[in-house]
Amino acid sequence: MRTLHSIVGLLALLLAFGVVATPAPAAGARPEAVQASPSDVHLFYYPWYGTYRHWDQGGHTPPNDIGANFYPTLGAYDSGSTAVLDQHMAWVRQSGAGVIVTSWWGQGSYEDNLAPAILAAAARYGIKVAWHLEPYGGRTAASTVADIDYLHARYGASPAFYRHGGRAAFYVFESLRITDWTALEQVKDNSIVLAQTTDTSKIAHFGGMYTYDGIAGATAPGWKNASDFCKANGLVWAPSVAPGYIDDRAVPGNTTPTVDRANGAMYDRQWNNALDPATGGAPTWVSVTSFNEWHEGSIIEPARSNPPSGHGYLTYEGAYGKTGAAAETAYLDRTRYWVERFTGGTTPPANPDLAQGKTITASSTQPGYPASNANDGNQGSYWESANHAFPQTLTLDLGSTPDVGRLVLSLPPSWGARTQTIEVRASADGSSYTTVAPAQGYRFDPATQNTVTVPATVRGHRFVRLVFSGNTGWPAGQVAELQAY
Repeated sequence: MRTLHSIVGLLALLLAFGVVATPAPAAGARPEAVQASPSDVHLFYYPWYGTYRHWDQGGHTPPNDIGANFYPTLGAYDSGSTAVLDQHMAWVRQSGAGVIVTSWWGQGSYEDNLAPAILAAAARYGIKVAWHLEPYGGRTAASTVADIDYLHARYGASPAFYRHGGRAAFYVFESLRITDWTALEQVKDNSIVLAQTTDTSKIAHFGGMYTYDGIAGATAPGWKNASDFCKANGLVWAPSVAPGYIDDRAVPGNTTPTVDRANGAMYDRQWNNALDPATGGAPTWVSVTSFNEWHEGSIIEPARSNPPSGHGYLTYEGAYGKTGAAAETAYLDRTRYWVERFTGGTTPPANPDLAQGKTITASSTQPGYPASNANDGNQGSYWESANHAFPQTLTLDLGSTPDVGRLVLSLPPSWGARTQTIEVRASADGSSYTTVAPAQGYRFDPATQNTVTVPATVRGHRFVRLVFSGNTGWPAGQVAELQAY
C-alpha cells in the first residue's frame, strides 16, 4: 500500500470535486511530429500478491475477505502464477497499452524475484516492461544508480525489457524524499529516469516527470507548466490518469478522499486532462494508475461482478453502460478507446480466442455434460468424460491453420483444487496426430480462478487434441472452457 502525497491535488479536488459530468472528448493527438504509439501508454503494475500475501492488508482474512473495495475476477491470486501472469498480459494487450511499469522494491526483493516470470509472460504477449523504483528502506541516489545498473545487467537481454529511443525507463516513486540526485548523471546515456512531481525545481538530473497521484488527475494541478517545461528541455512528460480511488478496506480510518468512478466519467475526465493541450500539455507518455493496485481501488484489472457476499464490495456495474459480466472488462475496453485517441488508432489487434465458436468433440461424455460446454463462453458449464475410463480426449477443430502459442483451460471457479494430467496433440487432417506438449500435471486452483495456461506451439495444423490420463479431483477429464491463442 502506498500513500499519495499530492497535497495540491487533494486541496484542489476537495474544493472543486462535485457531480462529475462526462466531459467533451479532447483532441487526443500530440502536437509533435512523431505520433504516439501503444508503447507510450504505461500501466503501473503490482506483482506483490502471493497466497494471501498483501490481500490481508487492513486486518482482513483472504480469500473471500481482502483489503480492497473491489474483488478481482481472478480472486485473491498469486502474482507468481503463470496462469495469472498470462491472463494479466492478455488483459494488458486487450487494453491497447504497450508497457507495464512493474513495482520493484530492491535487489533480491519479492518483486525482484518475480521479475523473470513477469518478463517472460510479457514477451509472450508482445508487452514491454519498465520499472517503478519504490522507496525501500535505505534507498539513496547512489543505491538507485546501482539498482538501475543491476536491472540493466540482469534483465536487459529480455525481449520484453522496455527501451525508448534506446534507453530504458525508470519511474522513481516519492523521489522528493531525496534532495540531491546528482548520481543520476552516471546513467543518463542508457536510462530515462522520471521524478514523481510537477515541481520543475525538483528535477535536476532527471530525464522527465510523472505524477502517479490518481486523485490529483481530476484537476491536473501544475500539469500544463510541467508539460511546457519538459517540452522546452527535451524531457519526458508522463502524466498519470486513474479511474478512481478508494482505500477504505485496506486502510481503516484513513481520511484520504474517495474519488468516485462515476460509471467511468472520472476516468474520461482524467484522460481528457492528460491529452488536452490546455491542461495536460503534450504528454510524451501517459501513465495509468493503475492496472492492479487493489488496495487503493484505482485498478482497471477486471473486478468480479458477483463478489463474495457480506463484505460490502463494489463492482463496475453500470460503467460505460455495461452490466453483469460484461462490466468486468469495462475499464480495459475504455483504456483501449483512449489509447486509440492518443495514438491515432495504432493499437495492436486484441488477441482473439481462436477456439470460440469452433466445433469441439470428445471421446466420451457424461450425460448432461457435452463437449460443446467446453467452449460456450460460460465457465459455469463444463464437459466431463466417462468416469473411470482414462485416457479420454477433447478435440478442437480450428477450422483453419492459425498459429497457436498457448491454450487456456478452466474449470468452474467454485470447484476445489485438483491436478489433471494432460497431453496436447495436433493434426492437419484429423487422423494423424503429433504431440506438441508432453503429458504433465496441471493444477487447477480456485485461488487462481481454476484456470491454467498450457504452452503449446501449433503451426500448420487444424486440429488440437487434449489427452487426459489423470485427475486427482474426479475420475474423468473435465474442462469448463478451452481457449486457444
